[in-house]
Amino acid sequence: MFRTTLTLAALGFVLALSPAGAQTAPAAPDTTPLPPTTCSTVELSKMNAETAKITDPDKKAVAMKELTLATDRMAKDDMKGCATHLGNAIRMIPGRG
Repeated sequence: MFRTTLTLAALGFVLALSPAGAQTAPAAPDTTPLPPTTCSTVELSKMNAETAKITDPDKKAVAMKELTLATDRMAKDDMKGCATHLGNAIRMIPGRG
């Protein structure tokens, strides 16, 4: 009985330390602070050109959506919202985010 209990305890200890039993946390969202972003038609068109060069289709789609939202916010005179969406688009560009 003692031997069985000791064997099960050892097995539980080994399983607890094994990589198969390890839990990995999901990747955290990118919260890297970006340089201050100003919303202007010049900045939006510059970002449009940079977004066109993105090769990853998923990142490109997100960047285009964020640019559309930024343009909508600028049209509604919401410069803070525009800057937020523009910053999100910048994060999708390799080397800038």
